[in-house]
Amino acid sequence: MEPYAAMGRGLDADAMSRARDRWDAVAKPLYGLGKLEDMLVKIAGIQGSEDIRIRRKAVLVFCADNGITAQGVTQTDSHVTAVVADNIAEGRASVNRMCQICGTDVFAIDMGIRDETHSSHLLNRRIAAGTRDFAKEPAMSVEEAKKAVDTGIALVKAYKEKGYTLLAAGEMGIGNTTTGSAVAAALLGLSAEETVGKGAGLSPEGLSRKRAVVQAALEKYDLRKKSVLEVLACVGGFDIAGMTGAFIGGCLYGVPLVIDGMISAVAALAAARLCQNAAGCMLASHMSRERCMRHIMQKLGLTPVIDGSLALGEGTGAALLFPMLDMAESVYRGGETFEKVRIARYQKFEEE
Repeated sequence: MEPYAAMGRGLDADAMSRARDRWDAVAKPLYGLGKLEDMLVKIAGIQGSEDIRIRRKAVLVFCADNGITAQGVTQTDSHVTAVVADNIAEGRASVNRMCQICGTDVFAIDMGIRDETHSSHLLNRRIAAGTRDFAKEPAMSVEEAKKAVDTGIALVKAYKEKGYTLLAAGEMGIGNTTTGSAVAAALLGLSAEETVGKGAGLSPEGLSRKRAVVQAALEKYDLRKKSVLEVLACVGGFDIAGMTGAFIGGCLYGVPLVIDGMISAVAALAAARLCQNAAGCMLASHMSRERCMRHIMQKLGLTPVIDGSLALGEGTGAALLFPMLDMAESVYRGGETFEKVRIARYQKFEEE
């Protein structure tokens, strides 16, 4: 059995039922806010109460470098990771600009950046100075993978204790669409052709090289026969492993965790394989344009609210969901009821 298998608890069905009744009492067409209603009902199940609280929100951006960049699978080299991580920590990146609009905090976490960083606001949780080139050897040891997962779990606990009630898992790391695609292919039983996309932008030749690298790793390490932690160790990254822990931590500590793009979704999939209750605490924000995203969402049984063909990362897609949830919560909490406005409730009918 995986070491995280029995962590956390399932959703509180009674709280969810009460939340659905509350939605149905609001003077609007039944299920008028669609998937947003479902998300608030799910949050009630995670928090164990229909009195939902999602006011204090944060994006945790897991930053790390990947040795596989040595194989020419990216358009830029690894020095960019440190630069962007510093920008996120200092509040200057895209995710910061977006989160300022919706009143969301952003925390950058160094899980294993290769180059020197300069921001004093970058949270140091380094496992190592980047992973190794998995075309030549496993990216990390199983012990390192577990340490990264445990770090993600501990971070959720820490931020819950600081009063955060809704978190998102974002990432920054050159080469992590390659690691993400490799992990996805292994966990989904798919080929590199089915999972590997262009990432931040590759030429046709670069895309072919990236797919060849991932396919070779699937065969080299016989990944489909490996445990989840072994897959993360062979071809994953410290950022993915850390986010995997964050999704498990959400389940363990009753904190809803929002999935961002493909790399975040890969971590969510890994968490769901490691911990049987983890998927119940996940919210899907958007449908990334990366090839394997739809496969992952289908496997997790989740349907994102946004389909915007995004590919920015950092937690930006998750940030787009936050104001939508705030607006839905406002209706849920303060909307007029049928009784108050003195009109008859809409009736529910069985679907044919």
